[in-house]
This record gives sequence, structure tokens and C-alpha cells, in this order.
Amino acid sequence: FYTEWDDGDQSLLIVPFARWDQGDPRRTHVDLREFTYIKAASNWEFRGGVRKVFWGVAESRHLVDVIHQTDLVESIDEESKLGQPMISLNLQRDYGEFTLFAMPYFRERTFPGSDGRFRGPLVVDTDRPIFESGAGRQHVDLALRYSHYFGDVDVGVHVFEGTSREARFRLTPEGDRLLPVYDQMTQVGVDLQYTNEAWLWKLEAINRDTRIDSFMAAVGGFEYTFYGVRDSSADIGMLLEYQYDGRNDRSPATVAQNDLFAGMRLALNDAEDTSVLAGIAVDLDSSELFLNVEAERRFGDNIDVELQLRSFLDAEPGTLLGAVEQDDYIQLKLNWYY
Repeated sequence: FYTEWDDGDQSLLIVPFARWDQGDPRRTHVDLREFTYIKAASNWEFRGGVRKVFWGVAESRHLVDVIHQTDLVESIDEESKLGQPMISLNLQRDYGEFTLFAMPYFRERTFPGSDGRFRGPLVVDTDRPIFESGAGRQHVDLALRYSHYFGDVDVGVHVFEGTSREARFRLTPEGDRLLPVYDQMTQVGVDLQYTNEAWLWKLEAINRDTRIDSFMAAVGGFEYTFYGVRDSSADIGMLLEYQYDGRNDRSPATVAQNDLFAGMRLALNDAEDTSVLAGIAVDLDSSELFLNVEAERRFGDNIDVELQLRSFLDAEPGTLLGAVEQDDYIQLKLNWYY
């Protein structure tokens, strides 16, 4: 729902979300993805309420996208996000754009239950989270981002101070569940994109400090697009990215410590907006593979169809991918707009 007044200088955006799952009660949830009041002027903008903000330029992993909590029961790729209560002030200047964020409430990561999928042998007990900050969920997180362009280079720089959106885990005394632990962290990051004709060069890099670890992580690579393949309207893009993460074993676990991602993007540029994105990530240490295919096509003026395939190959027992190796799936989604 969207409405505006005051000649468009003030507006309200509402995006509710709900899911009912017959198998896993933990996946049944309701969320406000957006409930935002917006006040805009010539060189500044204020937003308050619940928001979704995206940062990042890479395809395979979004290291700098630190504002929002991941809705893990929606998707294993960490692309689905929960709405974040916040206020923000954006200042636009000739030399760049500055945005200050204040987030007065922390949202915990969602995890599947005992009957859910994409989980390890032990269920995460979301009823007993542990916070490093004595303020718990009420800790006020702050972030500042600067973005601008210099010729063909788009630049974003940010600093974040607050509760980590990633959780590490502690075994319960009974030994049958995992307790999520949320540390305080300081993160400084940069995202860069350089455009040169058919080439897109991309980089995201961060440095994160917590009481248990200080590490750097980066993802970088390129996308090259072949336009008008065989004198048609179709474009094909080839993607290659390298993922590095230097965190230690006490930090929240990640599968992207030394990985290579290769993919292809097909856009037919037809009236139905047909597109396909396919990619595979390989762990250069263990040779584990993660395959992802996403396709979309519109039918008529009101309907579009999305197809998604995900598969885990050659996963080793005891690893993150090994825990979900049997959870390959294919999903077909029908969207109706009215």
C-alpha cells in the first residue's frame, strides 16, 4: 500500500508479509517488511518506521548488506530480510550522499523448527537467545553510509556499530539444542562497481571487530555481457566471483571462506521479461558444490511465474552443506498482480 500527499513530499509505504506452513510452525510467521513514513525535500529525506534497505553490488554474496536481519526460514541464500525498525536521515550533496541510521530494536534471526528444512542435527532454540549487550533487543544500533560516483566508478562506504545480525551458537546444558548468541560488533565496509562498456567489475569488502574475533572478508569479480546474441534481442552475461572470509572457528559459521562462483545471466528482452540466472559455487578447500537456478517469465498483464532450483553436491559430513545435502529442491511460484 502506498499513498502520498503534500505534493508528493510526504508519503506512506506499507508492505505486509505472512506465511502459513503446514509442516513447520516456526516457518509460520507474520512480518511488516515496510511500514515507513517518508518526508522528502530538495536535498534531504527523512524516513521513520519499519524499512528494508539493500547495500551491495556482488552477485554471489552481499557482505556489506548489514542493516537487516535474515529471514532464514524463507530462503537459505540469506536474501530474504525482516523489516527493521529505524529512523534515517539522508543528505544529498554535490560531492555525495550521506545516510545516518538509528535502529532502536534488534530482530533475531529466524530458524526452522524440528519439522523444518535447512537445519543441522540440532534445533536452534529461538526462545532463549543470548545477547552480549545488557540492553538485549533494545540496544540502539547506528550506521552511517556514504555513496557517490566518480566517472565510471560507483562507491559506497559504511560503518556499523551494534548487534551482529549473525548468530554463533552455544550448546544447551541438556545437549539437545543450540542457543543463538548475538555479539556486539563494529563493521567498516566498502562496495565498488566499475563499468567499462560490456564489463562490470565488482568488489565488496569488510573488516569486522567483535570481542571474540577480528577479521576481513571480501567478494569480488566481474560480469561480462554479450549483447544481441546472434542478432537477436537476447543478452547473455557471464559472471565470475571469488569469496574470501578470514573469520575464526568461534565466529558465526560461513560456507564462503575460500569459494569460487561462476554463473550465467540470460535476458531475452522480450515482452514477457523472460530471464534466467544460473550459477554454481565451489569450495576450493573441500570441493563442495552449491547449484542455484532462478528463472522468471510474465504471462499476460497480471501473472508471472518464477522457477527456482537448488542443489548441494559432494558435501562432506559434519560441514554446513553436509547438514542439508539431502534438501535439494525445486520451487514453482505463481504471482498474481491486481
